[in-house]
Amino acid sequence: MSSEALPALSLSVGRARQELRLAVRQCSDRGLRCSSKWAAEQLVGLRPASQLPADDQEMPAAATASAAADEEADEETEEEADVVLLAKAYFDSNEFLRAAHTLRGARAPRGRFLRWYSLFLAGEKRKDERVLEESGGGTSVVPTGKPRAVNEQLTLLSNELGVEAQAGRLDGFGHYVYGLCMRDLQRPPQALEQFKLSAARCPCFWSAWTELASCLSGPEAISTLELPEHVAQHWMVAFFRAHTSLEAQQNLLAIQQYEQLLPLFPNSPYVQCQLAHAKYNLREFDDAQIGFEALLKRDPYRLDQVDTYSNILYVKESKRSLSALAQACVSIDKYRPETCCVIGNYYSLKAEHEKAVTYFRRALKLNRHFLSAWTLMGHEFVELKNTAAAVDAYRHAVDINPKDYRAWYGLGQTYEILTMYYYALYYYRKATALRPYDARMWCTPQARGEAAHYYRTMLRLRELQELSGPDTQEALLFLANHCKDTGDLQEAQQYASRLLDFGGQEKEEAKALLRDIRSRFTQEASN
Repeated sequence: MSSEALPALSLSVGRARQELRLAVRQCSDRGLRCSSKWAAEQLVGLRPASQLPADDQEMPAAATASAAADEEADEETEEEADVVLLAKAYFDSNEFLRAAHTLRGARAPRGRFLRWYSLFLAGEKRKDERVLEESGGGTSVVPTGKPRAVNEQLTLLSNELGVEAQAGRLDGFGHYVYGLCMRDLQRPPQALEQFKLSAARCPCFWSAWTELASCLSGPEAISTLELPEHVAQHWMVAFFRAHTSLEAQQNLLAIQQYEQLLPLFPNSPYVQCQLAHAKYNLREFDDAQIGFEALLKRDPYRLDQVDTYSNILYVKESKRSLSALAQACVSIDKYRPETCCVIGNYYSLKAEHEKAVTYFRRALKLNRHFLSAWTLMGHEFVELKNTAAAVDAYRHAVDINPKDYRAWYGLGQTYEILTMYYYALYYYRKATALRPYDARMWCTPQARGEAAHYYRTMLRLRELQELSGPDTQEALLFLANHCKDTGDLQEAQQYASRLLDFGGQEKEEAKALLRDIRSRFTQEASN
């Protein structure tokens, strides 16, 4: 898809600035820290006011944030506003049940949301405590056969919120909590509808958009998603579509979409990080590394997605750089899941797999929903030949995000090791459905022909785009070996000869391949 085919992005920077300011305030008041941080980053990332035309700076929407905040305050009595302040103090101290009890008489939207959200988080906290108790205080990595702990507040909340929704008394934040309940009660259609309503009523509420994206099964669902007209034209939809493209492994499209946002949000670390992540997914490791290093240079204390950067250093076997990154992360925040994953990657690169597992476990003690740690820990258990633990880790990963092709592929590899080929094929198909154009997903003993087809397709695409890099070398090496194994020595020689234009290990392997091919030609001629 060309950049010309992307829908035009209509954005008044002055209006966006006011909307983001309001979103930061509303999310902060409700304890929605991730969405508040995201909105604040985009606010500061916007094109500076000094670069805007005069008519954009003097827009009537300049009073939007204060007017909306005044309207929200008008719905609360002075006494209720004071009670909300007290409840928020309890909420910030993680006393969720106490906060909910304090707000039992709340009538205004802000207080009611904070009560519902406090109850939801209290249930999540108790659920995590039960998981720790059942696993003996550690992270379970072997199947226990017991049903998984559930949030005990879900039934109460879903019943109450259902009544409020039927009566039309929920605002955008109320629909969000109702959506969380529907999601955890395994009711995807209802969850999708609630998150859609939440995003429609609070367009700059980022968590509503990310939860909506998680309800969509693939690119087809994204393209058929219907949004109300006033929301479909909102600039936040551009962020949503770029996010869903990246989630669906449509990386080239995601790059085009984020590059379209970049002139409007030139100082947004989020946009720059997503661009680097898309290049990492495309295995353009050098460009991805440059992107992450530029981010760290601008914001040396940023730890968001630093685990992805460490994956790049791991693949490139940059042991010294990975060690320096691990030390830097420890000095910033030793007890962040991202830090633990960076250290785990460092020990994995040193082939100290038991130590790597220790740090991935530590990441999961800090955040049991940290996807990277489950997937990476699964890889380590495969190295340690602990297949039961590997399967459990990968299953946790796909439970958190069914779109994680690495975990599906890991399950396929693990079941192949166990010689359970029917199950292995099932999981490999899951991985290939998520990344059909990634030839590595087809490189199983049962699917090398399909892999060769996709490698050839990828080579043609990269030649048309005049691209070269690790993917090209990988494709040429695979095809040279595959053609040699299937007896097509002429084609094998062509692919191996092209590898001589590259340096490093691939060039040496190509030389060895060409010697072997010439030897076979000589044998055939003598026969």
